[in-house]
Amino acid sequence: MSRPFEELVAEAESVSVEGWDFSWLDGRATEERPSWGYQQAMSRRLAMVSAALDIQTGGGEVLAGAAKLPPSMAATESWPPNVDKATRLLHPRGVVVVADPDEPPLPFADEAFDLVTSRHPATVWWSEIARVLRPGGTYFAQHVGPASVWELVEYFLGPQPEARRKRHPDDENAVARSVGLEIIHVRTERLGIEFFDVGAVIYFLRKVIWTVPGFTVEKYRSRLRELHEKIEAEGLFIARSSRSLIEARKPERA
Repeated sequence: MSRPFEELVAEAESVSVEGWDFSWLDGRATEERPSWGYQQAMSRRLAMVSAALDIQTGGGEVLAGAAKLPPSMAATESWPPNVDKATRLLHPRGVVVVADPDEPPLPFADEAFDLVTSRHPATVWWSEIARVLRPGGTYFAQHVGPASVWELVEYFLGPQPEARRKRHPDDENAVARSVGLEIIHVRTERLGIEFFDVGAVIYFLRKVIWTVPGFTVEKYRSRLRELHEKIEAEGLFIARSSRSLIEARKPERA
């Protein structure tokens, strides 16, 4: 049974978007997951090092899923509600959570970590990653790829041809190499996302804030109403996400 537009809007506006848990969308949206299983692959690497850093950890949910953490483990996060959540979740595991604005420099010494990880960083400061890695250390991350959820972006913002290449792995790899890192492995996949009501779209845009920068319900109410009518008529709104798995290494000293 369909629900009224205003009811869906009010519900999606009132729910908390703290952390990086998307369980509120269960039954309201679906997203394919990359085949490589980032969290398990990250967990295996964390178990093999003595010191690691998770950049832009969100609410700490992905890192907390690791079976074994290294003796020295740190995480950074910029959004205060997420800093609080990550602290509560990760401190019992011995992780030091550092509030950091996601701008250089990272608040750590040179060559402090064997491994740097990140899942869906909003920004990637390759020179800082290279700086804090020890020689022989590795950066292992899952990035949002180019033109991700572009159907949703352009629905609200109109055509964005100049931005389609942003986050392309070829460009990211070139920057990584320019700061002295070796690219070990890159994989990319495009995956389906289905939204079954406009409330799911609102929640997603409130949580993944870089999708439609400055998004508010009031600013886009007319487009949201049109989207609600489209979903009512067609049953869903389909978009495609883009994901890249990147592994880079800092060379050993000669």
